[in-house]
Amino acid sequence: MSDIVLSSAVRDNLLSLKNTAKLQSTTQNRLATGLKVNSALDNPNSFFTAAGLNDRASDLTNLLDNMGQAVQTIKAADKGITSITKLVESAKAIANQALQTQSEYQRKTYAEQYNEILQQIEDMARDSDYKGKNLLAGAGNDLQVIFNEDSTSNLTVHPVDYTDTSLSTGLALSDLGTGAGATSAFTLASGTTTIDLTGLQASSKLTDLAAWSDGDVVTVSDGTTSKTFTVGSGTGQIETVQDYVNALNDVQGIKASFDETTDQITIETGLDPAVTLSISKDNAGGGTATNGGIGTGTTTLTSTIMTAAASLSESGGFQVGDTLYITDGNGYEAASLEIDADTTVSDLVSLIKGVKGLDANFASGSVSLVGDVSFNITSTNKDFNIDRLATTDGTVKLTATDSDFKADTDIERILQSINSALDELRSSASNFGTSLSTVQIRTDFTSQMVNTLEVGAGALTIADMNEEGANMLALQTRQQLSSTALSLANQAEQSVLSLFG
Repeated sequence: MSDIVLSSAVRDNLLSLKNTAKLQSTTQNRLATGLKVNSALDNPNSFFTAAGLNDRASDLTNLLDNMGQAVQTIKAADKGITSITKLVESAKAIANQALQTQSEYQRKTYAEQYNEILQQIEDMARDSDYKGKNLLAGAGNDLQVIFNEDSTSNLTVHPVDYTDTSLSTGLALSDLGTGAGATSAFTLASGTTTIDLTGLQASSKLTDLAAWSDGDVVTVSDGTTSKTFTVGSGTGQIETVQDYVNALNDVQGIKASFDETTDQITIETGLDPAVTLSISKDNAGGGTATNGGIGTGTTTLTSTIMTAAASLSESGGFQVGDTLYITDGNGYEAASLEIDADTTVSDLVSLIKGVKGLDANFASGSVSLVGDVSFNITSTNKDFNIDRLATTDGTVKLTATDSDFKADTDIERILQSINSALDELRSSASNFGTSLSTVQIRTDFTSQMVNTLEVGAGALTIADMNEEGANMLALQTRQQLSSTALSLANQAEQSVLSLFG
């Protein structure tokens, strides 16, 4: 069969329709993809240039993500330093509070609070990590931030170590010694005896009695130590009954009084119950030892332990009007008690228990003390807490181990360390702030650069949708016209057939 031959007019119209269809396909593809260059075939130069720009933009976008995480890591460290600074300022406030009081117990309490603050600082530093990176945890936590594709532009943020507050390269704040408590005890005892001086008054001379003569010597002894008084009118000698009473009162651990109604000297002791006190008079001046208030020559006196309900004034170690003071190792007066006739042993124990940092228990005549810090119990009465005649210190001592906040100089030294730590924190905050600012600036720059690259790539490949829309409309119109032209061409050829009708 021979080939079909088309007329020139038909062939031209068919070709026109084919080209229009091809242009429509291209325009439709651009409208669908939004790109005027979809492959190297469209425009090799624009395609590969845009691809290079987009590749760099992609690389920078990946770096941008890393920079964003670096910003968060630095921010976590910055937040940690801010909180740690507040804790160090709290520690400074505690030290200043300790400096405002002389109470050793309160200072010990402040030292304990100070140590708790340091523990919180270390915990805060350990908790300041972000995705496993902690700029407050020291070695191994260096943060490197890369700013460009070949890593030639970068920043290394070096960490500090605040997880151990005692490090000299960190805050240089060490835990304080809070000291250690101590125990002590003292015995409360009492005993009473009388010496008869029948017929005498307080102002009477002892030698008014036949049993007494100048030169006689009175001896007070606890079996180990003796005190002697010579009867007479000389300096330091006892002449009157009152002189005798005064001499006995000068002996630590006993007290004496004279009752002019009964003509008796009453002697009370507070010495240790194991001590037997004897009062005797010799006959060196010619007196006798068988009468005159000495009885058989020696009067003995043994004390017994006191009960909780007993009045303190019943003991030779206490008198009505005495004042007891409880002071700590800094000399701070924690409590005081003025003794009256109704003040009991139980009252004294209650006073001690009321002192912060000090506790007491009374059993079998002994007051047991437990103290968190050192305490001294003293009295205005020199007979207080004297267990033997040779004893000269009437202080009840409880010696504990001092805390590191005991002395003003200790606290002032700690305050200096705290101020240095605050300087260190401010310096670290400044360094991290500078690094954070740098990373944020580079982040903003990189974001803008990515945008610039993407816009540049788009300028080479992105289609103008308005233009492509207009093209599509024009091509559709052309297609319709081409179809009409083809139809007319066909009709022209068909008119020849009418000649054969």
